[in-house]
Amino acid sequence: MAKVVIIGCGGVGTVVAHKCAQHPDVFSEIVIASRTRSKCEAVVETIGKPNVSADVVDADSVPQLVELFNRHKPQLVINVALPYQDLTIMDACLICGVNYLDTANYEPKDVAHFEYSWQWAYKQRFEEAGLTAILGCGFDPGVSGVFTAYAAKHHFSEMEYLDIVDCNAGDHGKAFATNFNPEINIREITQNGRYYQDGKWVTTGPLEIHKTLTYPNIGGRESYLLYHEELESLVKNFPAIKRARFWMTFGQEYLTHLRVIQARGMARIDEI
Repeated sequence: MAKVVIIGCGGVGTVVAHKCAQHPDVFSEIVIASRTRSKCEAVVETIGKPNVSADVVDADSVPQLVELFNRHKPQLVINVALPYQDLTIMDACLICGVNYLDTANYEPKDVAHFEYSWQWAYKQRFEEAGLTAILGCGFDPGVSGVFTAYAAKHHFSEMEYLDIVDCNAGDHGKAFATNFNPEINIREITQNGRYYQDGKWVTTGPLEIHKTLTYPNIGGRESYLLYHEELESLVKNFPAIKRARFWMTFGQEYLTHLRVIQARGMARIDEI
């Protein structure tokens, strides 16, 4: 059994806290920490278990993170805060000797760009410290990587072409809503697309390439080529891959609202 500190208490952090609390044989004690204590306390109250508690931390601050980890002494830190904060949390884990796990790779605040290079640079330091750092352990990336590895091991002698397709067939009845942090979501889909082809990365315009794909039990959905971080990891770990692409579905109403947001300057990264 292990003690875990969960950094972040948004939609994803709330789900992670509830899931961890369902497995007391694995997570003997859970601490939920974010910049807003009241949000953490609300989740703790909802879970309603004595082994789950709340704390407060600014994940931009390595000293605050170190103080939190030294006080609670967890075996694992689950980072479900903003991608901007990955490196500070990894730094604090190295200082305190704590294992690390996240669901999305690092990106700087001032550039709509993400890749694994910043975090992969920590590999040797974690190895030398005898610590584990698992990156991108969410749905995509995460489950998509597990499915790819399973397919390579059990179904194919060699994989040359990989397409990851992400289709949201739900209907929440809202004109515009994102599936996760709105800022990160908008940054992700408004930047250039990218895919891997014959040993090179090919850049496309934002949502430039799209076509109708047929999904099991759902039917045809217009799907758009995006860059997604697991492509970078998968082509590295499966060198036989000749082409790797990531597709995501968006409804026309969603895209119309997105264009209006961009036209009014509300998708800008710099402060207005």
